Amino acid sequence: MPLRCDYLVIGTGVAGLSFALEASAHGHVIILSKREVDESNTRYAQGGIASVLSVEDSFEAHIRDTLEAGAGLCHDKAVEVCVREGPARVRWLADQGVHFSTRTDSPASSDLDLGREGGHGQRRVAHAGDMTGREIVRALVEALRAKPNVQLLEHHTAVDLIMLSNYGGPDTCLGAYVLDPSNERVTTILARATILCTGGSGKVYLYTSNPDVATGDGVAMAFRAGAEIANMEFYQFHPTCMYNPQAKSFLLSEALRGEGAVLRLQDGTPFMSKHHHLADLAPRDIVARSIDWEMKRTGADYVLLDITSRPASFVRDRFPGIYAECKRWGVDITTDPIPVVPAAHYMCGGVTTDLHGRTTIPGLWALGEVSCTGLHGANRLASNSLLEGLVIAHRASAKLAEQIGPLRTDPWPQVEDWKVGDAVPPDEMVVVTQNWEELRRFMWNYVGIVRSAARLRRAARRIEVLQEEIREYYWRYLVTRDLIELRNIATVAELIISSAASRQESRGLHYTLDFPSVDPRFERDTVVKRGVRAHLRGS
Repeated sequence: MPLRCDYLVIGTGVAGLSFALEASAHGHVIILSKREVDESNTRYAQGGIASVLSVEDSFEAHIRDTLEAGAGLCHDKAVEVCVREGPARVRWLADQGVHFSTRTDSPASSDLDLGREGGHGQRRVAHAGDMTGREIVRALVEALRAKPNVQLLEHHTAVDLIMLSNYGGPDTCLGAYVLDPSNERVTTILARATILCTGGSGKVYLYTSNPDVATGDGVAMAFRAGAEIANMEFYQFHPTCMYNPQAKSFLLSEALRGEGAVLRLQDGTPFMSKHHHLADLAPRDIVARSIDWEMKRTGADYVLLDITSRPASFVRDRFPGIYAECKRWGVDITTDPIPVVPAAHYMCGGVTTDLHGRTTIPGLWALGEVSCTGLHGANRLASNSLLEGLVIAHRASAKLAEQIGPLRTDPWPQVEDWKVGDAVPPDEMVVVTQNWEELRRFMWNYVGIVRSAARLRRAARRIEVLQEEIREYYWRYLVTRDLIELRNIATVAELIISSAASRQESRGLHYTLDFPSVDPRFERDTVVKRGVRAHLRGS
């Protein structure tokens, strides 16, 4: 017997949790989390939420900074909506119990301590120390656990979307097939609306700031179901992750540079001023590419991030989490510069949606990093991600509140349970491990910060071979979480490669040696659907 609900929310980052909390006021919600409920990209967000929250700032200034970072591909309406509706969402989070950092030098205890990050002309980042994401997740999970009509399924992995077209009907999403680890069986969950909030896919690259859950599940499932995907060539590499093989994926917030940290070569020479007029506060794509260039020029394995010019007490108070984690690995950031390298951080493309989160498939919605609303364009402005997740989740909840009543009058369709067929338990997991490691390595080397036509051709040949091996393995053996994630990450890799090959220019996060300049002819989104090659919209 399938489970049934009004809203099936797949993923537990800021978009999924905030949507579920608001939607619980007008429907039954089931939330899926691949690991524990608090394990998502959001949890590791250190910086905060960019929003106009001071009299020195303005909507026009935030819009201008976002458009400049987006390198000509931001959708004006998406930028305006997210920027103008942002302050209300920050206040809503505070009402849910999120404790933002406040100014100690202000007579009003409610005055937020606003940070400044790369690409921003003003201090506008609301934060909770340097553990903003963790604080947001804490408050939202606590609120959701108190809701009797919210069912949380931890350690459950979505396998594929259920489409009515598979049963002779229109292209409408009905829910998802979900792997239940308690019995190693695939469960059917039917929903009036299915909301993808699965985050990004940083694990497609060898080095990433993302946790293990970031395997591109939402994009891959939506693509297989026939949804439009856009701008997958624009993957943001965070400039500063700790260089230490054992300090896995530890990100060093851009807020460090916002508070005066300087990037230096290993001999102590600062270098960002020769790459951009904003020096260490340049947008992320510029900083990541500059570090990559300097490392290749000097043969160094890393560069240094130095905040020792600031008082030790300030550094410890402003960045307690970073201070403690670096100290754990033998670096006292108040006296020592930190070894850093760039790492895959944020997926600016994703499942195409409107400004209410609706995809091109009826019944399927996408919120947060998995989606492509047009806000980020060719390069996300720092701390605009949590902003987008909150704003679009709120708009999606409001729109579905209007629609859920009529949707409930439709009879539940008859859907077949997951068919195992002749599949047997896997006995060669080394195949999964080998393909996973090979894929991530060639994506890093061929489709990383700097690309070329030759590298992309090599990557395309490798992903074609791997896809065939994965398909053969997938249909022969019973599904496991590892196999599901490998299948999804391979799909995402193929989308990134094909999208990058179709953009014959350098813009924002996509930089290719063969076409090093911006070309006005390419000032359009790259779109792809199942059975249709990646192409510029309108071409």
